[in-house]
Amino acid sequence: MKYPVVIHKDENSDYGISFPDLQGCFSAGETIEEALANAQEAAECHIEGMLLDSEPLPVATTIERHMDNPDFKDGIWALVEVDLSRLSLKAKRVNITMPERLLNSLDYFAKKHGETRSGLLTQAVTEYMASHR
Repeated sequence: MKYPVVIHKDENSDYGISFPDLQGCFSAGETIEEALANAQEAAECHIEGMLLDSEPLPVATTIERHMDNPDFKDGIWALVEVDLSRLSLKAKRVNITMPERLLNSLDYFAKKHGETRSGLLTQAVTEYMASHR
């Protein structure tokens, strides 16, 4: 899942990163590259905490949705990939049934996008549930 972030820098400070879709999630770094790497870790920790607290995950929206917000004026926009399958929550094996053709399509899509079947299903279910609260 890719979350939009806004990068900002005040005089005599590190680069700061804010997540408009993840209220309360922030990060920073001495360089933009370091700030973005730290942002990925911050987002994963933030989301893991939300999951542990049984809070619904917010859906990642587009940069365009937030560009007119005066809080993010003069910021640089980027996307940060959050891989939900990397979270340290204990995984549990499940047995599901789906049409073979759909399973084949799922596996093809996952491979084409550098994902695993489990990772793609986790992301899809999370996004679906967040958008249907």
